[in-house]
Order: sequence, then structure tokens, then C-alpha cells
Amino acid sequence: MLRGSFIKIERKQPELSIAPLIDMIFLLLIFFMVTTTFTKETGVVVKKPVAKKADVMLDQNLLVAVTKDGTYWCEGEQVDEAGIFGKVQARLAEFPETNVIILADKESITQWVITALDTAKQAGAKKISIAEKLEVEAP
Repeated sequence: MLRGSFIKIERKQPELSIAPLIDMIFLLLIFFMVTTTFTKETGVVVKKPVAKKADVMLDQNLLVAVTKDGTYWCEGEQVDEAGIFGKVQARLAEFPETNVIILADKESITQWVITALDTAKQAGAKKISIAEKLEVEAP
């Protein structure tokens, strides 16, 4: 027997492999993404103030109606693009804060509505709105 002989045994340092840990975290992430439900928060009901100058504002509105056959009506008479331009300019001269409301028929072509909008804008209108009505009839 060899009493004084020493045998060197090489021991490896233990390693921690994080690849399975990363895989598990990735799977958990996918699981939570798929099973999460999003709830839509309802807003607070806001009580809007009532306008005190409603009668003045009605005088400042200028309605331009676009029918389904492409005719324009403004203040009870049929007009063309130049007529819209003139009516808007005349109303702006009287009331600088005029609201131009383009009342479009549901079946009207978008190009006619855009033409009325562009004409009002070129005439100097700053407040332009578009409304829809099921059927705009000639007055």
C-alpha cells in the first residue's frame, strides 16, 4: 500500500445554466399576455354648461346643404361654388365669428362635400363643421 501517495482528483466547479430559466420566463410572459383581459374604464359624466348667448350664435351659423344629386343650397336658395363663396364672405363681413355648417345628404358624393368645405375655407371661414342628414330636400 502506498501511504504517502496522493491522488489528485480534479473537480469541476458547478455551473448554473440559465437557459431553462429564460425559457420558463418567456413561456410565463406569453401565458400572461394571452390570458390578460383589458377592461375599458368608463369616463366621468360631465355636466356641460348651458350657453347664455344661444340666440346670437344661431344668427352666426351659415348652413350650406349638399343634396344627393350634387346641388348646393344656402339660405333657402340654390347656389353654385361661387354663390357659396359670396354668401360666406358676406356673412363673415357681418359676423366675423360665423360658423359654417355643411349639411350633407347621406347619399351625397364626398367630392361635393369637400368642394363646399374648400370653398368656405377659401372664403375665409375659420369654423367649419360637417353634419349628416338622411335626406336633404330642396326648400
